[in-house]
Amino acid sequence: MKTLTSTLLKAGALLAAALAATPAMAWDICWTNCDFTRTKYPIVLEHGLAGFNELGGVLPYWNGIPENLRSTGAEVYVTQVSPFNSSVVRGESLIAQLDDIRAIKGNNSLKFNLIGHSQGGLDIRYVAAVRPDLVASLTTVGSPHKGSDLITFDVNGQLVPTPATNAFSNFVSMVWSSLGGSPDPISITAVLKNFSPAGIAAFNASFPAGMPTTSCGQGQAVTQTSAGPIRNYSWSGDAPFTNVYDPSDPAMVALSLFYDEPNDGLVERCASHFGTVIRDNYRMNHLDEVNNLFGLTSVLEVDPRTLYRNHANRLKTAGL
Repeated sequence: MKTLTSTLLKAGALLAAALAATPAMAWDICWTNCDFTRTKYPIVLEHGLAGFNELGGVLPYWNGIPENLRSTGAEVYVTQVSPFNSSVVRGESLIAQLDDIRAIKGNNSLKFNLIGHSQGGLDIRYVAAVRPDLVASLTTVGSPHKGSDLITFDVNGQLVPTPATNAFSNFVSMVWSSLGGSPDPISITAVLKNFSPAGIAAFNASFPAGMPTTSCGQGQAVTQTSAGPIRNYSWSGDAPFTNVYDPSDPAMVALSLFYDEPNDGLVERCASHFGTVIRDNYRMNHLDEVNNLFGLTSVLEVDPRTLYRNHANRLKTAGL
């Protein structure tokens, strides 16, 4: 008995040591509802402006979201496109990656549930317009579908510098320089033109599917295409300051002051509307919407990862 007890104690100690040394993310283990997020089509996450996949193994853009979705059955892919470029350029890069996934899986008719945060929402709209055969659904999160009041060009196509534009540029530069960069082609001018009033008007005229026809309304829930129907969804936050410990919140608050309407620090609430608006007033700022920085979000609001889990289940229920 003494030998058995000693053996059990040693085994317990080894197990405890193993648990302590294992990254917390690895313990997103499913015990119940193990197919809660198992959609018919793979989920693809498209990052926004200044985005990335993961930097230095420390800061994932979609912080904990892919792992959480996979833990209950979802097949999830995280794409990476140019951090600074137009949504047409970024959208073409996304198309190439989706075609690659098709080739790897040996399924040339595979469709995807595309989820885009921030500018990623415009990227996926472009993909749906030019390659509807790739898309089962579109979901935009905190996406500036009506552009940005921070950016203005004159009649000669030259950027008009304003305190708001400078603040925006300084914020983007600060974030990107602190996080590192991507080797993908970069064009700051293309980004600014993309989101200027004239640029976004041209984009929406070319790719109108899912856009509301009223100032703060809902868009088409379903877009009928030559490749079949595409479901459209969106959600966003409207609280720039959410966590006193989050070092990015003061910047979100400063940027929010340049807008006349409620916003998440970078995108106005009504400008985020696309397709079926699930909700536009979560207590989240622009970074909280992807569970950043480091999950320092509001304790008074639902965990951002839960939003994506519930949405995956929504897609599953819709047969997507």
